Amino acid sequence: MSSFLTFNGVSNKYPSRRSVVYGKNGMVCTSQTLAAQAGLDILKKGGNAIDAAIATAISLTVLEPPSNGIGSDLFALVWYKGKLYGLNGSGPAPMALTREKVLTRLRKDGKAKEAYTDSDEIMDLSAATMPDNGWETVIIPGAPASWKALHERFGAADFATLFEAAIRYAEDGYPLQPICSKLWKKNVPKVSGLKNETIYQPMLETFFNNKRLEPGNVVTIPEMGKTLRRLAESNCDSFYTGDIAREIIRFSHETVGYLTPEDLQNYKPEWVEPLRLNYRGYEVCEIPPNGHGLVVLMTLNILRQMALAEKEDPETVHTQLEAMKIGFTDGKMYIADPRYMKADVAYFLSEEYGKKRAGEIGDEAHLPRPVDLNCGGTVYLCTADREGNMVSLIQSHFNNFGSKLSVPGTGILLNNRAKNFSLDPERDNCLAPGKKPYHTIIPGFLLKDGDAVGPFGVMGAFMQPQGQVQVINNLIDFELNPQEALDAPRWQWTGGKTVEVEASFNKTIVEELKQRGHDIKVVADFTSFGRGQMILRQPDGVYAAATEPRVDGVVAAW
Repeated sequence: MSSFLTFNGVSNKYPSRRSVVYGKNGMVCTSQTLAAQAGLDILKKGGNAIDAAIATAISLTVLEPPSNGIGSDLFALVWYKGKLYGLNGSGPAPMALTREKVLTRLRKDGKAKEAYTDSDEIMDLSAATMPDNGWETVIIPGAPASWKALHERFGAADFATLFEAAIRYAEDGYPLQPICSKLWKKNVPKVSGLKNETIYQPMLETFFNNKRLEPGNVVTIPEMGKTLRRLAESNCDSFYTGDIAREIIRFSHETVGYLTPEDLQNYKPEWVEPLRLNYRGYEVCEIPPNGHGLVVLMTLNILRQMALAEKEDPETVHTQLEAMKIGFTDGKMYIADPRYMKADVAYFLSEEYGKKRAGEIGDEAHLPRPVDLNCGGTVYLCTADREGNMVSLIQSHFNNFGSKLSVPGTGILLNNRAKNFSLDPERDNCLAPGKKPYHTIIPGFLLKDGDAVGPFGVMGAFMQPQGQVQVINNLIDFELNPQEALDAPRWQWTGGKTVEVEASFNKTIVEELKQRGHDIKVVADFTSFGRGQMILRQPDGVYAAATEPRVDGVVAAW
């Protein structure tokens, strides 16, 4: 008999109780305890909140490979010396990637239903949706360039030091945390069908073959350590113009991909002005399109026209759901790369829009245009320092393990963010070369009377706006503390009249929602309901922070 106790690390039998965490000198809050400590170490050595956020983000590429990696994209909201800044670190489609080439692949795979006119135009695109993986799903990765951009504008620490913890974890190994273990193992059957395709072998060799994936198993990814060293030494330039870029392009060329040297050389993240909506005296701030933070603001715009009753009231949940469905329906229809959007963002934030859509909510569940909701792979983090600077940052390669393409010998997983493009030429979000897709990662930030309250976010692809709306309602409408706001049972709309709720959701409310026409499904697996963090500054300057019970998260406070 072994002298050691063994256990799987994931259990809902006796849920743990978490309290709000308070700190004075700085905080790092994220879904992985070792990553949070990496960021806190930077703060203790004299770095600021931006340095800590970058170090945490880099560490997460190693510590949570299902959710993000070096080939990810990144959005951030930064409160620095009294002003809020937005960074859009998403990339465009390669210039060689066209709608016609994607349709050619779909025809080859037997996934495009076609009906031709005399001019050979495809008339029926009902089955023609973007693939889940492969080169057709890859956009230009923005994370490394975004780390550099954030540091150049706001950083205080030596840039190379921000990579040290991640390199150590990659080369020396780290114990796998329970939720990451669960997500990683969940993908084993999904990738097993790719084992006979040559282009997926580097991904399998680096992230699956000979990997022990139980909680507590030590994982090493030496290929990532080597790549991170090169990024640290080159200020991340090697990813876009140096030796790493050449390896990426060689892999693309050898496997008939679409990336070219010009795609990488021409990439720059964009500084953007955050969108703001006044919600019951607080300003809720989001990154503008191509991100779908606008969905959060549209939904809150509808809800602010209405009085919400108690949280544990069927009428309240029904109203939230109906507003969320409207916001999502409009978002999926109109949000795109802003260079291609025909709709005016200002209209969706106007009183006119909010009142018009609020007036359409009745007592029964309505049926908007269905939305294809996918649960994705994303990491969120927030940081704060003793000077009052704060960061809200999300980094993701979209679905777990992204495109399933990994550049040989580098540990670079390429994202599959292009999966979010439409193939309907009538849609603003239709795929085009050099165009950015509809984007799901949305860091949030709260202001009050022009001053920072703090960063917040909820991970999980199309769950993100739904989680954010529920957390904002919990904080502002129902006056829950930050930990209660994250702990509260959640719902998610998955299309049509179907709503999934967590197993702990109030059963009386579930029955009432069914009576109103909602198709309610109680789901035991909590991993699809978002994974959030937040830091809120108190009037005396002390920070109050919380992390989700749905993740391996921690608040590292100083």
